[in-house]
Amino acid sequence: MTFNSNEIMEILPHRFPFQLVDRITECEPGVSAKGRKCVTVNEQFFCGHFPRRHVMPGVLILEAMAQVGAVAILTQEENKGKVVLFGGVKNARFRRQVVPGDVLELECELTARRGPVGIGKAVARVDGKVAASAELTFAID
Repeated sequence: MTFNSNEIMEILPHRFPFQLVDRITECEPGVSAKGRKCVTVNEQFFCGHFPRRHVMPGVLILEAMAQVGAVAILTQEENKGKVVLFGGVKNARFRRQVVPGDVLELECELTARRGPVGIGKAVARVDGKVAASAELTFAID
């Protein structure tokens, strides 16, 4: 399964300026998803982070990884139309700066699920090198 930005809007409630995934390149419902975020100098957050040296905030990289994981969850038939919320972040590591012109390759593999709570292992890469990684906890509402 692949989804463009308009199709992602049918799955996730996020809208500008908080839709942080441009395309889902692979998706196995309930198992994993991969996506892409093309970072441009026109991103609203660059106005303040930082005006003279643009760096994508780490928390937004985490959010982009979580949105990819949410697509994996919400494409399962029993979860369609629901909302996925952050439940927690563990072992977040930021290994390189993400700047305008970078293409974030995002992936999230769901590793555990108990009722409405799930855990995913997420990674963001730029040019094949890890930019960030984390274990994300999701709550399905």
